Order: sequence, then structure tokens, then C-alpha cells
Amino acid sequence: MDLQLGNKVALISGGSKGIGFSTARAFAKEGCNLAICSRNEAEVREAKEELEEFGVRVIAVQADVCQPESTEAFVEQSAKEFGRIDFLVNNVGGGIGGSTVLSTTDDDWISTFQLNLFQVIRLTRLVVPYVSSSKGGAIVNVSSISGWLPQLSGSPQYGAAKAALIFLTERIALELVGCNIRVNTVSPSSIQNTRGWDQFKHQNPESFANYVKNGFPMGRLGYPEEIADVIVYLCSPRANWINGRHMPVDGLEQPVPVAERRPW
Repeated sequence: MDLQLGNKVALISGGSKGIGFSTARAFAKEGCNLAICSRNEAEVREAKEELEEFGVRVIAVQADVCQPESTEAFVEQSAKEFGRIDFLVNNVGGGIGGSTVLSTTDDDWISTFQLNLFQVIRLTRLVVPYVSSSKGGAIVNVSSISGWLPQLSGSPQYGAAKAALIFLTERIALELVGCNIRVNTVSPSSIQNTRGWDQFKHQNPESFANYVKNGFPMGRLGYPEEIADVIVYLCSPRANWINGRHMPVDGLEQPVPVAERRPW
């Protein structure tokens, strides 16, 4: 299926590894030019070299999207180089701090919302004028299963921030519908090939196997490429009638009680 993305431009936050890099690869395979960023200069440079093998143009910038000046410079450099931005993938996120409401601090919550929500709002504000001037496009926000399925695993501040992102997506979609910009959310479940899961698997293989058996009806975790394919499709004209939606991509993952955290 031709997704009609050739010679378009996608800007991806955190595009050097994981879901971000897999999304960049999926765009590149469709002939879409790329602007990616990462806080790690070596990683983003390596990602650029690999992505350019697909014959597309790639801008790779060392930037921290939680820092306003750094974000502005990334967007301005990308727009200047390509003369347009058609798609935005807000991919950066993560958990910070304690794992229960009672053990968290105010700083845990502020930092987590900064990383998972506030920077998304900032980056969206900066990119929308360019997407609008390109006669429209799409934005995909990467949320999480934690944002709509409360569990005792993970951190409450991360889930709350991702839930806010799911809500915000439909609100932004309503605001931008007149600009011909669609906005959707993809919520991945647990993804293989991430540091935390790899560490769990190697340090506690029996516990990991039981966790997968009890929580994953399909018998495995997801892969970054499986999330990337959905993101790229949602950006494409093939998804023109999908707007303001929250799309779980979770392989039917089920909540698994964590015995040591049970309050009963």
C-alpha cells in the first residue's frame, strides 16, 4: 500500500532509538524526509546515517525538548532546511520518581508532567504554523496503556500525565480541524527491546515469563516497529477520516497485580 508520503517532512521528537527511531525508519521507507532529535549527540548522529540509507533527507539535532530554547532551535532549523513540516510525532516521554502516590514528591509530578505533557504542548505550538502553511498534515501523540488502564505497576504520575495527553489530543484536534490538521493518540502497551524490560527479562527470567503468561494473551510483548506502523499510517492520507481518536496498540495486554504492591 502506497501511503503517499513521498517528499513530505516528518518531525519526530526522540527519534534516535525505540519507538521514535522505528517510526523514523517507517517514514523513511515511504520516502518521507525526516527531522529527528535526541539529547544524545552520538545516538542521533548514528540514527541519521542509518536513515539516510533509504535515500531520504535527514536532519538530526541534539536537542532537549524539555528546554524551550532547545526546542525552538530544533523546529526552526528543520523548517529552514526543508521549507515545510507536514507531520509531527510527539514521541518523547518517560517516568520519573516514586512508584506510589504516597512515595512521590511534588518534584516527581512536576518533572513527569514536564516530560510527558508540557513539552508536547510547546512543540505542538511551534510546529503547527508550519504544518498549516503546508496545507495541512497530521500530529500523532505517543501516550501509553498506563494512561487509560490503571495498574499498581508503573508510576501514578506517569499514568496521569499520559491520561492528560489522551484528553488533550481530542481538544487539540477540535482546535485545528479548520487548519486541515488531524491529531490522534497512539497508546502502546509494554514494548520489547526497551532497557527496563530487557533488564527484567535477564535478571528475573522466571518472573518475566510468568508476567508475560498472565498479562499478554498473545504470548509476548510488542515491538517498536508495530507501534511505528500505526503512527505512520495515521499520518498518511489513508487515515484522513481518523481524527481526535485514541488508538490503543496493546496486543490485548491485561493488568497483572504486583504482589508486593497489593494493599490487600
